[in-house]
Amino acid sequence: MENTAMGRIPYFDGHCDTISACAHTGRSLRENEGHLDLTRLGRFQKAAQVFAIFANAARFPAGTLWDECQKQHDVFERELAANADLAVQCRTGADIAAANAAGKVAAILSIEGGELLDCDPEKLATVAAWGVKLVNITWNHVNGLSGTNVEDTDRGLTDRGREFVREAARQGILLDVSHLSDPGFWDLAEMGLGPIAASHSNARALCGHSRNLTDDMFRAIRDSGGAAGFNMYEDFIGGTRSLDDAVRHIDRFMELDGAKTVALGGDWDGCELFAGWRGIQDLPALWDALAAHGYDRATLEDIFFNNWLRVLG
Repeated sequence: MENTAMGRIPYFDGHCDTISACAHTGRSLRENEGHLDLTRLGRFQKAAQVFAIFANAARFPAGTLWDECQKQHDVFERELAANADLAVQCRTGADIAAANAAGKVAAILSIEGGELLDCDPEKLATVAAWGVKLVNITWNHVNGLSGTNVEDTDRGLTDRGREFVREAARQGILLDVSHLSDPGFWDLAEMGLGPIAASHSNARALCGHSRNLTDDMFRAIRDSGGAAGFNMYEDFIGGTRSLDDAVRHIDRFMELDGAKTVALGGDWDGCELFAGWRGIQDLPALWDALAAHGYDRATLEDIFFNNWLRVLG
């Protein structure tokens, strides 16, 4: 059944793993049983979604991750070509506005983990030509660029990592700190090369998971002009893993002067959702909970759309 409440809400989300799911299951991006598809995205007032190319390096033979990256890029392009009536790839704010004006979903491309580029700064030019707007320096497994929030947690950016970061900035690609080690985060912040993104990370003050942001990290993202996407993964919400707990994370970021920084980063199709949620069709409940908490429509539109538009547009 169509959720008509979606039609009153704008939607711009910074992270999903749906392209990877399509690549490995044969799932259609048009309609599927996962957390997200183009049909459901099309029910929002207007919609933009960052689609991540992702692969767990531990599950692939050495030396094959770049091939996998290219394969998933092919899937992304093929799915958009097959569904050109519903979505179009966007690289700029003008592209996003034009897509939405035409009643289409704005699709933005990212890459989750520098290992998918063989940690090679030279490959950033190739993916920039694909239209990639955002690259996670690491996923969970340590790579040649930095330690992660899981492995080598005390290691920051390597010399190669700093070279990678500088080249990404030169190519106009935003660096994403979700999954990065704490020292890696601060190494990147101190380089001061532009806005920092945490595409799918919550508040560590409320849930102590190392994937979440400390208050000081959030402030650094805010001060860089970046954005932090609220993650729907139950393990990063903590408490009773309820809608009320989700609201508390957004409240926390708002208390840190984050009205122009906090955004959405659902981790759709890459996590176990909280409180019995099924997918993006449940977002009206979060909108309504925040409205009941005193958020006005202008603030909600910033969280649900405008903050990512400013950073990625």
